[in-house]
Amino acid sequence: MKKFLIALCLLTNIGIAIAAEPAKPYEPSTEAKLQYNQGVDYYKVGQYDQAMAAFRQAISLDPNYIDAYYNLGSILEYLRQDEAALAVFKQIMVRKPDDYESVYKAANLSYKLGFTDKAKTYLSIIPPESSIYASAQALASNLNTDMQTIKTEKAKEINPPKIEQTNGMYNDIPSPTGVTTDNNGNIYVACFSDNMIYKISPDGKKVIFIKTPKLNGPIAMVSDSAGNIYVSNYNADNIIKISPTGEITTLVSNVKKPYGMHINGQLLFVSSQGSNSVLRYKL
Repeated sequence: MKKFLIALCLLTNIGIAIAAEPAKPYEPSTEAKLQYNQGVDYYKVGQYDQAMAAFRQAISLDPNYIDAYYNLGSILEYLRQDEAALAVFKQIMVRKPDDYESVYKAANLSYKLGFTDKAKTYLSIIPPESSIYASAQALASNLNTDMQTIKTEKAKEINPPKIEQTNGMYNDIPSPTGVTTDNNGNIYVACFSDNMIYKISPDGKKVIFIKTPKLNGPIAMVSDSAGNIYVSNYNADNIIKISPTGEITTLVSNVKKPYGMHINGQLLFVSSQGSNSVLRYKL
């Protein structure tokens, strides 16, 4: 797992002589580093579940920790949890589009999952000068094509129709309550009676995003800049958090009939109908 070594080097005090001062690299928070290193230690002894939990915690503490995402995705891929691994590498692409190794990982996983057109889309992003280009060319060969053909085809494709920014309506959503969006233009709609959340993509396609016993009377939803979604569970008297990797955790317990929600910076505000109050929670 290549990026283990890269990240560990960043955490040592060994200096390397260079001709010119490079741009200051991204530096994760101290707490996130500690969780990350714990994940590395677990990985070395084959305790993969503990390693993934540590990497997820590092991501929760520092949502832009690329190496934590990468290693989490690599373990999931090793364990053949391909869909979960793909979701993680896509999160890297959102945060660092020129991480072509992660783009290749997304392409290869899409290929293994049978999403050949999506695999080609990811491959078309990788430039010839990238160090991963030879691997991309080999994957293209498995798809019975080559990189140049893929790039030409994708350049000619018409972009999928976007939802017009005018008046409109999304139909056939049972008992809709809260609505929020993410940075990719997806819409998320909570369904109170069915205890689920729908995801509507920019081209209008609707799929079930989350359906779990942890959802119990979802009302309001908000999302933060890192892609986390927060849901007020009216019947469960709590607030849950859905991470970009799909992990669901209880963020706040014992909130009596939570209803409206709002995020301002690092503060989450929740109205509590059961206690006639507004909760303020630091994210």
